[in-house]
Amino acid sequence: MSQLYFIRHGIAADREHFEHDFDRPLTDHGIAKTSQIAQRLAALGLCFDRILTSPLVRAQQTAELLRVAGLCGVIEELSALAPGGEVEALAAWWSEFTRGEASPTIAIVGHQPDLGLWAEWLLWGQPLEKLIVKKAGIIGLEVPAKGLACGTCELFWLTPPRFLI
Repeated sequence: MSQLYFIRHGIAADREHFEHDFDRPLTDHGIAKTSQIAQRLAALGLCFDRILTSPLVRAQQTAELLRVAGLCGVIEELSALAPGGEVEALAAWWSEFTRGEASPTIAIVGHQPDLGLWAEWLLWGQPLEKLIVKKAGIIGLEVPAKGLACGTCELFWLTPPRFLI
């Protein structure tokens, strides 16, 4: 069985300091906290075959901190992970990627509310607006061999960042 981790970006700079939301970086505190969480995940033995990231700066920085902690060597940008993206694009990517992988472990770094809504769609077949991914928080789903599809996954990990520091 494959695993899919939804990881929200770390604490980012306030919106009012940036003309475009796209450009908001992680704060120094966000970098420190996300680095601690990445190191804890590495200490737990977690390793990803691929990290997919939103094109927004704060998500890319978060993905890089995961890479630096030794969780993965390959980061790939997926435009569908930007706010307002469609889960179907992730499912299409998954289908293409898993053709050559038996049971991959994939992390995606993105934004709330999309991560919570996508996890709900994959778990229960519809978004319920109940799962909230805190900044640098994680949701882990087991993906069946038949692939990433509506209502087919199982939840195995839901962790706010405070439990990983």
